[in-house]
Amino acid sequence: MGRSAAAVRRLGSLAFALAMAIGTALAATQPALAQAPSAAPVAKRVMHPAPPRRTNEGLGPYRKLVIRGVTLIDGTGAPPRGPVDIVIEGDKITDVIQAGWPGLPLKSNRAPLDADKEIDATGMYALPGFVDLHVHGGDPVKSPDLEYAYKLWLAHGVTTVRGVSLAPHDIAVSEKARSARGEIVAPRIYNYQTLGSGWSGGRIDGPAKARAWVQWAAKNGVDGIKFFALMDETPEVMTAAIDEAKKLGLGTVAHISPPGVAGMNARQMGDAGLGTVTHFYGHFESMLKAGRLQKFPNDYNFYDEAKRFGEAAEIWDEVEPGSPEWVAYLEAQKAHHVDFDPTMTIYAASRDLMRAKNADWHSIYTLPSLRDYFVSTRDNHGSYFYDWTTGNEVAWRNFYARFMRLVNDYKNMGGRVSTGSDSGFIWKLYGFGYIEELELLQEAGFTPLEVIQAATSNGARTLADPKGEVPSFGIVKPGMSADLVIVPENPLANFKTLYGTGHERLSADNKVERVGGVKWTVTRGVAYDAHALLADVKAMVDKQKAERAATGK
Repeated sequence: MGRSAAAVRRLGSLAFALAMAIGTALAATQPALAQAPSAAPVAKRVMHPAPPRRTNEGLGPYRKLVIRGVTLIDGTGAPPRGPVDIVIEGDKITDVIQAGWPGLPLKSNRAPLDADKEIDATGMYALPGFVDLHVHGGDPVKSPDLEYAYKLWLAHGVTTVRGVSLAPHDIAVSEKARSARGEIVAPRIYNYQTLGSGWSGGRIDGPAKARAWVQWAAKNGVDGIKFFALMDETPEVMTAAIDEAKKLGLGTVAHISPPGVAGMNARQMGDAGLGTVTHFYGHFESMLKAGRLQKFPNDYNFYDEAKRFGEAAEIWDEVEPGSPEWVAYLEAQKAHHVDFDPTMTIYAASRDLMRAKNADWHSIYTLPSLRDYFVSTRDNHGSYFYDWTTGNEVAWRNFYARFMRLVNDYKNMGGRVSTGSDSGFIWKLYGFGYIEELELLQEAGFTPLEVIQAATSNGARTLADPKGEVPSFGIVKPGMSADLVIVPENPLANFKTLYGTGHERLSADNKVERVGGVKWTVTRGVAYDAHALLADVKAMVDKQKAERAATGK
């Protein structure tokens, strides 16, 4: 691709990211990027909603579907049990029945005998559908088709996503409704938006306007609010919005950006009633050994992505694990029922860039346009590896050790930890990044069963709590939504077997074999063949590669 075309593509992607981050109302008040007089007009790029579900996509829903002979990991933290038969009627689980005893033949002619469809899962494992509490659906430049992200999520067992935000307001509202009606191949969607997104009421210039937008949002398909603590999102504005959201049953989640943490750290946001702290921002600033702000170098510039992310990890030695400040912070957040959604996967490239860039799946499932976005450049968010050194990676490894300790300590004292991925940035691909998050939670000290609980029932509770509801998904038991992940390998023994590219191991006859991957993802009673979903994704990638080859770009 020519240099000017690449620049246009990066600027378009950057503009979309900024608009998503600070809200469409605020973005509309900003001057447009200047364009050189000689530049050719650029057609407006947009996000593309998913196409209608084809008749040959997925099985069901059925009057009665039975998953036969599977070992169940139910999402409560309880150990596996099986074999069992899972009975699904329409979009609900209606029974879980013991089907025999381990090591003995399964009972024959097992009830129910009137199933419209049976799936033989003998020797396999079933889990609740995974919940990803931090997703974006792409942007008009790097990955404009929402179908691409949806199928990668489903192929990795993700049946519910919290978009923060998934897409611009109107598109997200429509996609949420289409998914709920079963019209598209997609997970269940929760629509969180930034303050000011979607409405025509103007800039959020104070607490009164923040409350007005929250009231509007509650009536217009918004499930919750995503804060960045940037620009117009002052402590007073965020406090008012959180208060109004709690009154109206909307959730709240905050990515507490470095410019905003001086005004409101994670503990202060928890005191104000925030529901979720996502990423790592604001945690350590709530318990510093000396002072109340991170010790930034004098040449720090938040808009310099290399400085922003290079310095982010340097806070690691300004906190002391297990100190009185550490414990007091965790106890305060637990008292306020704050959910920690650490999203460790999205920054993992910072501690081992080569590994992230050369992951097995990029050559098969990463769109060329998305790979372009990942490549280091000064004007794409998260493409900050300008001159990434051993020292940078060491700092991030040290940071991860303490951040993982914090998350594990919070879990151990009874605080809720959930699972989110934030893929689509920093060499992380949708679906694959989610599975890496499971591995990172285990590295942090979670047992495999605790990891599954974080990935299923904990996320479901976080989504249900704002409305004062009991979750309708996240656990496999009668009465719950029929959201399941069915896998041929035991995930508790090795989370790597959940990756869409599978896992390599040496067979008994001394040959390298590739095993694993999800077999079936069931969402609201519709069973999708995960391999077919991945084949569709590969076809999208191959098509874009062929188009580029044909045009020489």
